[in-house]
Amino acid sequence: MNIALIAHDKKKDDIVKITEAYKLILEKHNLFATGTTGSRIAEETGLDIHRFKSGPLGGDQQIGAYISDNKMDLVIFIRDPLTSQAHEPDISALLRLCDVYEIPLATNMGSAEVLLRGLDAGFYDWRDVSRGQDRDSLHF
Repeated sequence: MNIALIAHDKKKDDIVKITEAYKLILEKHNLFATGTTGSRIAEETGLDIHRFKSGPLGGDQQIGAYISDNKMDLVIFIRDPLTSQAHEPDISALLRLCDVYEIPLATNMGSAEVLLRGLDAGFYDWRDVSRGQDRDSLHF
């Protein structure tokens, strides 16, 4: 699976903690992250991770492009709901694309843990079936 890992500045420690806790699950997958988040995760966990640009510099949009091209299977975006973000329109667009393309999305530690445990249990096998098929032909 292709998994995007994103975190706002005040939530970087949280995403590092969750990637450390679920390293054995995550290392089995292709990991992608926005700039600083990816650097922190790689340095502190040793996980191999493809880094896009920083979120405000287009990284959120790069991940959004992967979603719209059916190249992303899961997004973990640990958001800071109490701090205004200058690139809020990009964030909203990314969240919207997850909804449009039915990509599982976690925006806090609790939902991230549930999605990662589900990933380990094989609950996302439907993504393998849906890849390459026209979304309109899928019936769940």
